[in-house]
Amino acid sequence: MIAQPPVSAGPAPALTLLVLAAGLGERYGGLKQLEPVGPDGETVIDYAVAHAMQAGFSRVIFVIRAEFAAVFKAQIGSKYEAILSVGYALQDVDDLPKGHTPPPGRSKPWGTAHAVWAARALLDGPFAVVNGDDFYGHRAYQDVAEFLLKIGTQASGPAQLQCCMVAYRLGQTLSAHGGVNRGICHSAEGWLMSVEEHTSITMAPEGICRGRRLDGQMVALAPQALVSMNCWGFNLAVLPAIEANFTSFLEQFSAHDSAECFIPSVIDQLLRTKRVNCRILSTESRWFGMTYPQDKALCAEHIRQLVANSANRMHRAPHTQ
Repeated sequence: MIAQPPVSAGPAPALTLLVLAAGLGERYGGLKQLEPVGPDGETVIDYAVAHAMQAGFSRVIFVIRAEFAAVFKAQIGSKYEAILSVGYALQDVDDLPKGHTPPPGRSKPWGTAHAVWAARALLDGPFAVVNGDDFYGHRAYQDVAEFLLKIGTQASGPAQLQCCMVAYRLGQTLSAHGGVNRGICHSAEGWLMSVEEHTSITMAPEGICRGRRLDGQMVALAPQALVSMNCWGFNLAVLPAIEANFTSFLEQFSAHDSAECFIPSVIDQLLRTKRVNCRILSTESRWFGMTYPQDKALCAEHIRQLVANSANRMHRAPHTQ
């Protein structure tokens, strides 16, 4: 393990929520970031912001694409500008490290690692990263906030990359309507040892999950395996690490029309070279999301039940309270 710096009683830092909402929703068939799923028309992003605010986050940055920036700001961002510090970062396929250019005709975003890097000019302290189409549960935000507050008050000195990840069980994160992508994790004593992105994961009839590694090989996966759902906490030292990894990625795969650089792949490389410790935060919160259009009804039903069962309205978005 990397030695941790001493903790000081410094002032609590402001916490930023970085919402990755630039995906094109190819499997969903549209902008699922704007889909109403709550009883009062809330989107999944509305719940993310509500839970983050309840956990102490005071700023939100939305990573979006230029082609739907106007409608996103009008339907989502404008609701929070009076109660939060709100920022927007554009994930542009042309926004690449110096010396690199996209292949002709590339329109697909470069992946979640690039999405975080796209917000580099706006980030100024500890931040959480979440997908804009995933419901993580309020406890996940509280746990990440506690981690970020702890590392944010550590004694000054050379910036050391520190991070955490909220882990879920693979079998509880699948869709009945098609394959999904997940980062399969290996851990020891609460620390992440490795994380490997897998695509096209489905549940086989015999109860074993199957997915495709990035090298193309199909493998069996245990339903109880811990997975990354892109709910992370980072300090700013992750940004140069992402840039270095993304640069290496481009040198190998920039000519591929659909290649993406994922956050789990970046963290796995950092773990293998012993440049980071990553704390795994286990949660009892229920995850659900919308990968396919058919997932929307189940997502809405889960939220309806949570709202109905929540005496303190924990699952209501702030503009509906």
